[in-house]
Amino acid sequence: MSLVNAGVYVVHLLVAALWTGSVLFVAYAVLPLGRNGDLNAAPLEAVASKLKLVSRSSAAVLFLTGGHMAAYAYTVESLTGSPRGYLVLAMLALWFVMTGLVEVGAGKLTDGTGQQLVREPARNATPFLQGAAVLALLLLADAGLLIANGLGVFVL
Repeated sequence: MSLVNAGVYVVHLLVAALWTGSVLFVAYAVLPLGRNGDLNAAPLEAVASKLKLVSRSSAAVLFLTGGHMAAYAYTVESLTGSPRGYLVLAMLALWFVMTGLVEVGAGKLTDGTGQQLVREPARNATPFLQGAAVLALLLLADAGLLIANGLGVFVL
């Protein structure tokens, strides 16, 4: 593997870790505080804004680095006709749906914060961001399977 390809893999992994970690943190640490009214509107709005920034930036970087990795490591036949290819395609589908859920959830999280509302926006955002958190865990599991297979821990 070339140094460029190794760098692309590292960037992809680091950005994926930042994105999934951000979603998990908001879903399981910030949302309960908002639903309970333990946060003011300004911090909730700031968290939602940062989550959108991380999510949008990550989506772009992951699309580019993932596309590079797929072009380097796979053919159309290996993507559509092998268990490893299915894992990559599953990752793409999970990534796409998670991006949408985060976008909708973060948008709902800021609805009403201008009127100093916190509980209702947090409640409205919860199913979307918790769904995104579940997908984040599935993405991490998918990545783990791909890495383990690449290391020869098991062969698909």
